[in-house]
Amino acid sequence: MRRGLGLLAVALLLSTPVVTAWLVGDLTGEAARQLAAEGESLDYAVEPVSLGPTGDRVLVVVAGALLLVSLALLIRATVTHKLDPRWWSALVPVIVAGVLIGLGWRIMTAGAIGANIGAGLVVLGGGPVLLVLLGVAAVQAARLRREHRRRVG
Repeated sequence: MRRGLGLLAVALLLSTPVVTAWLVGDLTGEAARQLAAEGESLDYAVEPVSLGPTGDRVLVVVAGALLLVSLALLIRATVTHKLDPRWWSALVPVIVAGVLIGLGWRIMTAGAIGANIGAGLVVLGGGPVLLVLLGVAAVQAARLRREHRRRVG
């Protein structure tokens, strides 16, 4: 894979969680929201991070544009034979990992009264799945690079 195409893959990994988290939205339950409105403080496994309404909006717009442009350029490179279609076996796990990270972020930052059981499940179940996805992507990328070097010389 050419260096520019590799940067597009990194852009996918960085932008996909941001867009996914925005699409999923805050997962704080309605009962917890009502208690928070009454003055009860919410418990968080991880405190949500915000750049303020404008900053959050700008971040999502930039990430969304980066995601769409990266995907479009990678698809175009595949269609024009600049990218071997077999590279998608490494790119798809990267995209799925990004979605998992975004979803996991929303679960971890959901406000609760007491324990956030979903956060524990994300760590116990999502962590290993994420490692497998990124491992598959890395192994596939290494295998495809090795094959390419063998063919080219």
